[in-house]
Amino acid sequence: MRQKLNLITLGTDDFQKSLDFYEKGLGWKKSDKSMDGLALFDLGGIILALHPRHELADDTTLTYQPTTFSGLTISHNTKSEKEVDDILEQVAKLGATIVKPAQKVYWGGYSGYFKDLDGHLFEVAYNPFWELDKNDNVKL
Repeated sequence: MRQKLNLITLGTDDFQKSLDFYEKGLGWKKSDKSMDGLALFDLGGIILALHPRHELADDTTLTYQPTTFSGLTISHNTKSEKEVDDILEQVAKLGATIVKPAQKVYWGGYSGYFKDLDGHLFEVAYNPFWELDKNDNVKL
């Protein structure tokens, strides 16, 4: 297997409400490759998909079981601590749940966590040790 991920799919309880969160609330541009029940967002090398949770569970052949922490987080790195604060404020206004307000963290950065409308956990972080390129990709 090549060292590459191409797609992250988030199961949604209310597809249209979730689509509005990302598209209208955050201003993300949905790809014209999207179709009924599948919204695709190009994140610059990886695609984020939204898909009804029950259909996604059926596709995996697993039964959906809600949990408070799945062991997975999705991170958005910022260029400043202020940007972390601004994003957490924006998503809270859109109905997201702030799980951990932004704060200095043990690894030397500044971050906070929120759950989107379907309970997916996102970290918004400023890492002073990681540089972002002109396309906002992390340079390792």
